[in-house]
Amino acid sequence: MAADTLTSSEYIKHHLTNLTFGQHPDGSWGIAHNAAEAKAMGFWAIHLDTMFWSIVLGGLFIYFFKKVADAVTAGVPGPLQNFAEWIVEFVDTSVRGSFTAKNDLVAPLALTIFVWIFLMNLMDLVPVDLIPFITGWLGIHFMKVVPSTDPNATFGMAFGVFGLMLYYGIKVKGIGGFTGELTLQPFSSKNPVVQGLFIPINFLLEFVSLIAKPVSLALRLFGNMYAGEMIFILIAIMYSSGVALGLFGGFLQLGWAIFHILIITLQAFIFMTLTIVYMDMAHSEH
Repeated sequence: MAADTLTSSEYIKHHLTNLTFGQHPDGSWGIAHNAAEAKAMGFWAIHLDTMFWSIVLGGLFIYFFKKVADAVTAGVPGPLQNFAEWIVEFVDTSVRGSFTAKNDLVAPLALTIFVWIFLMNLMDLVPVDLIPFITGWLGIHFMKVVPSTDPNATFGMAFGVFGLMLYYGIKVKGIGGFTGELTLQPFSSKNPVVQGLFIPINFLLEFVSLIAKPVSLALRLFGNMYAGEMIFILIAIMYSSGVALGLFGGFLQLGWAIFHILIITLQAFIFMTLTIVYMDMAHSEH
């Protein structure tokens, strides 16, 4: 997809539209050919590009670590084993520093979240026109290659973590303990009548705090990665505005790509760290 064949607005809209499959208003099922058709498909539409790249990158993560595990040696480790051990040690240190309970699921969960989100974010460094140009020749109208710029993906991961929080919160504390945390704090009184008046207030405050956890997880990752992708797209538009602006855009893109490596890693680390903290809170009794 070349920027000079579209207006700037059309170019931006094209690169921010997902390849969407769903039900058309006439009842037939198929792929949307424009943003209006995708919007008309409603809630049950599927973003095929988000699903595809998420699964591919998840498979890449599994393949890499399985390959290292199959070839692991107690002697002098190879470069791949060194790299894998460094990642595992980094995640393990984070878990030991933030998770105080005992749960063998938390460390593998943190490792999966960190590497998977990092790989999804890393796709933002692929030139914005490269894959859409290739898929265009195959007749595919849209192709967003950064799953973490799709709120469906970030909310999906956040709700997965949220489900584990609720499960372990109830499992560790019981229904009574979990309900008590939502209704008996932060305001309390020894007078049962006053305490009864505090219960709906406490529930409102604690419920909002509880729901804010997955929402903040999802929106933080989505917002940062979406903004980063938008900047790459805006820089790409400069290539169609003459040689001088094209060269300037090249320097801008290089600088932003180098800086974006920090954002990519930081967002994966923040999502992982908050997941560990939230899981620790689910295991802690107040």
